[in-house]
Amino acid sequence: MKELKLKVRGMHCHSCEMLVTDELGEINGVKSVKASHKDGLVIIQADDSVDESRIKAKIAQLGYEVV
Repeated sequence: MKELKLKVRGMHCHSCEMLVTDELGEINGVKSVKASHKDGLVIIQADDSVDESRIKAKIAQLGYEVV
């Protein structure tokens, strides 16, 4: 199990947090997601097999920027 902490730019409300949480949670191997628009942070608990680039691509697809 690994933990990824990603700085994410563009989240500005609770709905943004929910969207990111729901969409990342659908990726196989992702166990939990906590997004905070106030901190600009997304924390993901995932199996070691989960590719970080896939998570970053999904965040970008949603219209946010990983910095």
